[in-house]
Amino acid sequence: MGYLNFDKKVLVNLERSLTKEMIRTNRAGVYNSTTLVDCNTRKYHGQLVMPLPELGPDNYVLLSSLDETVIQHGAEFNLGLHQYGESTFAPNGHKYIREFDCEVISRTTYRVGAMVLQKERMLVSFEPRVLIRYTLLESGSPTLLRFRPFLAFRSVNELTHENPLANANMDDCENGRMNRMYPHFPTLYMQFSKAVEYHHDPNWYKGIEYRKEKERGYAYKEDLLVPGYFELPMKKGESVIFAAGVTECKTATLKATWKKELERRNAREDMFTTLKNSAAQFYKREGDKCYLLAGYPWYGADARSEFFAVASCTLDIDRPEYWKAIMDETAVDEVRQFLNGHPERCKLTGMDEPDALLWFIRAIQKYAHKYTVKEAAEKYAELCQDIVKFYRKQQHPRCWLHQNGLLWVDGTTRPATWMNATENGFPCTPRTGYVVEVNALWYNALRFVAEMEHAIGKDTVADLMEYQAEITRDAFVQTFWNGVYLNDYVVDQYQNREVRPNQIWAVGLPYSPLDKKQKKAVVDICTKELLTPRGLRSLSPKSGSYRPMYRGGQQERDRNLHNGPVWPSTITAYSRAYMDVYKHSGLSFMDRTLIGFEQEMSELCIGTLNELYDGNPPYKGHGGMSFAASVAAVISLMDTMKKYQREEEESQKSNVERKEDEQ
Repeated sequence: MGYLNFDKKVLVNLERSLTKEMIRTNRAGVYNSTTLVDCNTRKYHGQLVMPLPELGPDNYVLLSSLDETVIQHGAEFNLGLHQYGESTFAPNGHKYIREFDCEVISRTTYRVGAMVLQKERMLVSFEPRVLIRYTLLESGSPTLLRFRPFLAFRSVNELTHENPLANANMDDCENGRMNRMYPHFPTLYMQFSKAVEYHHDPNWYKGIEYRKEKERGYAYKEDLLVPGYFELPMKKGESVIFAAGVTECKTATLKATWKKELERRNAREDMFTTLKNSAAQFYKREGDKCYLLAGYPWYGADARSEFFAVASCTLDIDRPEYWKAIMDETAVDEVRQFLNGHPERCKLTGMDEPDALLWFIRAIQKYAHKYTVKEAAEKYAELCQDIVKFYRKQQHPRCWLHQNGLLWVDGTTRPATWMNATENGFPCTPRTGYVVEVNALWYNALRFVAEMEHAIGKDTVADLMEYQAEITRDAFVQTFWNGVYLNDYVVDQYQNREVRPNQIWAVGLPYSPLDKKQKKAVVDICTKELLTPRGLRSLSPKSGSYRPMYRGGQQERDRNLHNGPVWPSTITAYSRAYMDVYKHSGLSFMDRTLIGFEQEMSELCIGTLNELYDGNPPYKGHGGMSFAASVAAVISLMDTMKKYQREEEESQKSNVERKEDEQ
């Protein structure tokens, strides 16, 4: 049995199976996503969803779903599943599912009497095309398969309804048909690896519901066009491949393409290999550029998220070629363009966020830890030094360096930190002035840049950085330390004393401005008031503003977003901080923390982690179904544990050798 395997008991129970989703990407922005029983529950779900830059910044659903029908002796068994009302589902194809697994690719096994049909699917790498392979494993009588394509041709942020403008005509193409539902969209080619018979029978399937959208307070009913259906006979042991893409393919090559793509896949054998697969799905190539997407299904590439997650999603999973593509060949140039006053040349959004460039330096610091400081300095010291100068010369458009050595941000009218939810255009959490994690990152950046300059012999520049860092350290402690833990932000005479996870970065970064006693106090209060099996809460339950559940309409969810729900991305700083304070005695505790994340990977979007979770049990997941920062944080946690485990093993080995020498 595979690492991620689900049997009939789970799959036929719709209350359980409809909460479990899957997503696969092609590293060029195209994705395929639905639930384990192929019933779409989000408007973002679809068999082929892809970016169409000529239409806008959104992704677009072309092929929403593909219903299969098995026909034997004239009896029809429809394997599809759609929701049409609160508890109305049709045609209930989930009752035929016997197993689902995604050890390598997603695989669903159906049984209808003596017939056993296997369905496997994957996307073609860097090409907007989905492949679905059907294999008739068992059959005691002649079998005919029928396929009905459900077409959407819309943005993921919209819904479609029956209308006279939709083109239901299907034109010929090799072993299939093609359709262009609206003139401004590309043509969708639907082809098979063998000859197929097409029957034109256009119908609108009305009132299909998406329960996730209903939960979120959005419009949730849609009509989908089915222009007709395909039919082909199959024999026991035979396989046929369905392909859907925006260019016509040579159907004779589909089997070879399938084999080639399958060889590129890696098995999900344990937690690490599963996370490794998930991390790779955030890669997005655009011509000669490459980015790390913040998540799926609705996020693009933004600077803070990319720089936060890039090292864990490349170097920590042994994919240095993608570090090179994302950082050396893309991000370095865009950072340089921003520093030179050309933000319009940056495809990475949010480069002007006060902490984005500091996260870039943190990413380089992780590179140095993976290799050597000298190697990092030779490649990146000049750019990192320029970033520090950018802040020191007051050139940053949203961040100002004060004489006390601290960075000051204005978050009163526009969010200035990662806690960026808004209401009526204004921040729900207006963190402004001296913000704790921004200044922890600033202090760490100063010390690391000094370390790199020393490594390449530029001691005078390094000494200047260290002098600046000492000024910042003194001001940091004086400003944020309240005698028990760290204030979240300070503006004028006001100290925000809410217990939030942002303070953990002052301990979880390699360079901390705090002493040992202060570090322990911060770790202990985060453990006591914020820690859950999914990471740290965004606000302590002791606060009067605590709103742990991410639910309701858009306004309510935005108000709650950073006032109680758990963000797994916080675990990367917490794990480093905890191990720094408690050393090897903390290994068992961190191991139990890791177990909580492993359990989650089979609960919602299988094989990956959501953006955020409720702050109270059962810690239900929400937001982006697969989020780069969450995946990166857990990979980082595992990497931190490996480091201490190696040290413990080496220590035990040294003790044994010493005792042997003494004897």
